[in-house]
Amino acid sequence: MRAYSWLKDLISSERGNVLVVGAATLPLLLGAVALSVDSVNLTLARRQLQRTADSGALAGAYAIVQTQPVAPAVNTDLALNKDHTLKTTTIQNAPTAGTHSGDTSAVRVILTANRATPFMAIFNDRTPTIRVEATAAVIFNGNFGWVSLEDGNSPGVTFTGSSVVDLGCGVATNSRATAAISCGGSTTVIASPIAAVGGVPACSGYSGGTRLLPFSAKQTDPFAHLPVPNLSGMDCTRQIRVQPNDSLTTVQPGCYKDIDVKGRVNLAPGTYYIDGSAGGMLNAGSQAVISGTGVTIVLTSKTPAISSTIAKVSINGGAQLNLSAPKTGTFGGVLMYQDPRATVGNTIQINGNSLTSYEGGFYFPKAYMTFNGNTGMNTECLQLVARRLTFSGNSSVSNTCPTDTKSGAFDATFVRLVA
Repeated sequence: MRAYSWLKDLISSERGNVLVVGAATLPLLLGAVALSVDSVNLTLARRQLQRTADSGALAGAYAIVQTQPVAPAVNTDLALNKDHTLKTTTIQNAPTAGTHSGDTSAVRVILTANRATPFMAIFNDRTPTIRVEATAAVIFNGNFGWVSLEDGNSPGVTFTGSSVVDLGCGVATNSRATAAISCGGSTTVIASPIAAVGGVPACSGYSGGTRLLPFSAKQTDPFAHLPVPNLSGMDCTRQIRVQPNDSLTTVQPGCYKDIDVKGRVNLAPGTYYIDGSAGGMLNAGSQAVISGTGVTIVLTSKTPAISSTIAKVSINGGAQLNLSAPKTGTFGGVLMYQDPRATVGNTIQINGNSLTSYEGGFYFPKAYMTFNGNTGMNTECLQLVARRLTFSGNSSVSNTCPTDTKSGAFDATFVRLVA
């Protein structure tokens, strides 16, 4: 009877069902966990590989900006940043597919890599292959009228004082400083975009709608194509000296050892070279009235190896200058040009009052330039390119240039991932 009773109780008992069901479902649970672990590993590997492709494509696009070979730049970046052994690497400059297909300003990087899956490998001996791709391009993103070539850790552009600066387009600097563009005092700045290789801190002085673009691509020197001045064989012994009471004087292009104007002068169209080897410079006094159409003034020296002898310019705030650059030719669009062999950090101040009119570019690649314009100054077509730029005074520039001139804002180029 005891055996019968025990057997009857065992048959009716439900306590062992959980163990039986658990044992039956355990393989399924383990399989699900294994599949999840392998899926996470594959997802992580894909993300890591995508990051590597993105970085490689950006390196290739930056190489385009710097006029360097694309493939070596991409391969160097991949070697530094890859998290996996690559199975195949494809570099395309110009991409053969996508929205930038055929674009030589774009770089497409395609990577494949094998990723082992320890649990799936129990059932399948084939190692999964991951494929990713990325495309980066040098793209147009606005206009710059003002470019600082500073490429160190000092600020490249400074807005200072209580000035109201309406530039009509953008400002850029190649400075790598944390505050590559500085906005201080009670300055009001109307300009967009404002870009730098380094940081661009926010500033209450920037007008609404201003685009701040920190950590942007290095901007190319828009006037780098200009020839280095050469005064060999030129007669630079002449000088121009005009006093306040002198009658209107018209002068011709050529080389001069000094141009000192305190009265009225008309510059005939052409290129004016100023030799600073004997201390010569362009000086416009407070009563100067200088006019000229199709004019370029080149500040250089007979002894350019001595950088301190490169000529400079001094424009008094009371001077009236009405100058426009040539529309064509070697110096098309360039109003003033200082020899790039000048001393780094030589100081230049460009002043302008309500009677002043400038049309063209000021190119001082080694100078620290201060632009001090006053309300009413006619600068509808003005570009400034210097080592460093400081803006003070009240200036309004629309940068709307005549269609038949080489003057005008410079295209802003940026490197972006586009696919």
